[in-house]
Amino acid sequence: MSVFNCSSLYPRFLLTGFSGLESRYGLISLPIFLVYATSVTGNITILFIIRTEPSLHQPMYYFLSMLALTDLGLSITTLPTMFSVFWFHAQEIPFNACLVQMYFIHVFSIIESAVLLAMAFDRYVAIREPLRYAAILTNGVIIRIGLAIAGRALALVFPASFLLKRLQYRAVNVLSYPFCLHQDLIKTTVSSRRVSSIYGLMVVIWSMGLDSVLLLLSYLLILATVLSIASKAERVKALNTCISHICAVLTFYTPMIGLSMIRRYGQNASPIVHVLMANVYLLVPPLMNPIVYSVKTRQIRERILKKFRKQKG
Repeated sequence: MSVFNCSSLYPRFLLTGFSGLESRYGLISLPIFLVYATSVTGNITILFIIRTEPSLHQPMYYFLSMLALTDLGLSITTLPTMFSVFWFHAQEIPFNACLVQMYFIHVFSIIESAVLLAMAFDRYVAIREPLRYAAILTNGVIIRIGLAIAGRALALVFPASFLLKRLQYRAVNVLSYPFCLHQDLIKTTVSSRRVSSIYGLMVVIWSMGLDSVLLLLSYLLILATVLSIASKAERVKALNTCISHICAVLTFYTPMIGLSMIRRYGQNASPIVHVLMANVYLLVPPLMNPIVYSVKTRQIRERILKKFRKQKG
């Protein structure tokens, strides 16, 4: 089989939906479309409510805005190829376009992990130092945190594209999903993938791996602080402020761990299971985060209901 070096000729990459169910793509695309529509609408609503309500111009809601922007970016990044496969059966994607999509998928994933960590820090400060909360998390501090989060993600993922372009591929390469992921692209190469694989592992360790450890540490500190509060009612109230964030953390990390486990131990599993887990990993967090925060956060819920009542009136 012919082999292409990406420095001269670009190989062809074919995206994959649910193999064997091509005749049902029209039906399968309906729930996927509803998920995308709900995700985009929900996150835009969160951003609109926080932007237009001066009472929500607080650190907690600024971090929530970052989370909504990240989820919006992730949805927009994956949407074009998902629907090109399921609606138009257009599987081929140019190599450079695949690298760009891969870059932004991983950038937004790393940003989301870091934003969740920043939100845990926000909850710790709010519980530990309620009187100095606004003085500690000023607008300037929040902007610097946001820039650091984005800068880290952009810098970590940037070399991955160049490492992949140095590799050799077959003339036609079939990917496992309807979007491009780093671990999937590496699997198609016919040249040595050692450097790219090691770098990809280091990116995961120094981003999501580190964030998950710091998240756990943050909640241990939050728990210790809550237990030191004398009043039981105040302890319950403090913990209730963390419920939405805990749900967001579980929604993000559970599908990611599930996808990793399937890739590592599910070699004999149906390809449909692999595609389904990958879709859950990328589609569920942007869908669930605005729902969770709209339902569990009283201030957000009340503002949304207020807007609807005003429009209805």
